[in-house]
Amino acid sequence: MKWSLRIARFAGIDVFVHWTFVLLITWILLTNLGAGRSLAESLWSIWFVLSLFVCVVLHEFGHALTGRRYGVKTKNIVLLPIGGVANMEKMPEKPIQELWVALAGPAVNVVIAAIIGAILFAQGKMQLPADPSGAINTGNFMFNLFVVNLWLVIFNMIPAFPMDGGRVLRALLAMRYDKVKATNIAAKLGQILGIGFIGFGLFTTSGWCLSAFLFSSARATKPVTNPPRPCCRATA
Repeated sequence: MKWSLRIARFAGIDVFVHWTFVLLITWILLTNLGAGRSLAESLWSIWFVLSLFVCVVLHEFGHALTGRRYGVKTKNIVLLPIGGVANMEKMPEKPIQELWVALAGPAVNVVIAAIIGAILFAQGKMQLPADPSGAINTGNFMFNLFVVNLWLVIFNMIPAFPMDGGRVLRALLAMRYDKVKATNIAAKLGQILGIGFIGFGLFTTSGWCLSAFLFSSARATKPVTNPPRPCCRATA
């Protein structure tokens, strides 16, 4: 795949990482060092981000392997600085099948969070991170990974197409309306939420990124029988 490096292959699906991922790692390292953190703390932050993207990959395999059950092939999974994308050939024709495919990704993160949460609870470490500065270290690594998996579930379940939540909404609507109308409704809601997040974006850079992502993606969605590719996203 152009501008991407294949790093793994599982269940017949290639996993690629885009070259811009290197920029993300470099930025994290320089930002941590610039904030006066030690090299060890900075490397822990990088390790945390890499662990987060392992969770993203598992999220995408949740979509891909569930889609395979319904005869839908996944060409590859691509990791980008903003998250991951499972490039599925299409989505299942039946709304109930599309519903399960869309829910499979966030369900993986729920399972990951539950496992980490159980470990933390057993160790008596289910508490806020020890370092209020936000630096990732051995003391708060697992707790932050627990929280970020919950965040992945919440963010991806935003009911705006083409987020997982938007696909869940489209699948539910398609049980009552035709797929074209269901897609239009889900896409319009995505635009509305994208505009709404602009208010949040006035105060944070992430808010601008979120609003731009939702609005542009929803606006680019066309009312076709099979949804446009890529089919599933997990945003880190």
